[in-house]
Amino acid sequence: SDMVLAADCVAFSLGSFHSHWLKGKTLGIACPKLDEGQESYISKLKSLIDDAKINTLTVMMMQVPCCGGLLQLARIAADQAERKIPVKMVIVGAEGGILKEEWI
Repeated sequence: SDMVLAADCVAFSLGSFHSHWLKGKTLGIACPKLDEGQESYISKLKSLIDDAKINTLTVMMMQVPCCGGLLQLARIAADQAERKIPVKMVIVGAEGGILKEEWI
């Protein structure tokens, strides 16, 4: 499946989150600022790529400095994984719009 890794607050800020972004996808939720044990996220994401064989990973985060850590965790996991998959970054603004969307 295709996977969305979203920061906790994305779903509250983006009205189309469930209907547009999650339809037919697998969801992972994390907060790079408040969650502890973030090293385990890297191994879990790596396992999702290599063992569960997800097709793509879309990282959705808010336009705040702390959310950048979520993208960094995803990049590290993707780099360490044996399988190579496309990774997309989506930045959501505080007003609920998509500010940036690009494959990285």
